Amino acid sequence: SFKTDGMIIAPCSVKTMSAIAYGITDDLIARAADVCLKEGRPVVAIFREAPLHVGHLRALTQFAELGGIVFPPVPPFYAHLQTVDDAVTQIIGRVLDRIGIENDLVKRWEGLQAQKRPARRAPRQDG
Repeated sequence: SFKTDGMIIAPCSVKTMSAIAYGITDDLIARAADVCLKEGRPVVAIFREAPLHVGHLRALTQFAELGGIVFPPVPPFYAHLQTVDDAVTQIIGRVLDRIGIENDLVKRWEGLQAQKRPARRAPRQDG
């Protein structure tokens, strides 16, 4: 009954994901996630497994159908980050964004940059 903004499970193993997905609330993490989901609060699971088999996919689907947010920790290659720490910080910032916690950790996309193109030359005319 304690009111929270939601829950982040990091990292989330396939065992924890399956327990939450199928309502097996025999430990504190699964029970807390179950309460958040039933109260309509976000639960973000940073799922750490790879590769996946169909059992994993079914548990992930069930979790998502209950309202959970599956968030694989995929490095944001488009952000042109320089270090592993930069990638981890970007992922953390995106997870916090997803649960609604303001932060300044994310290197945000600023739109297309105006690129100067070289002037076009007139086609050469022989003759």
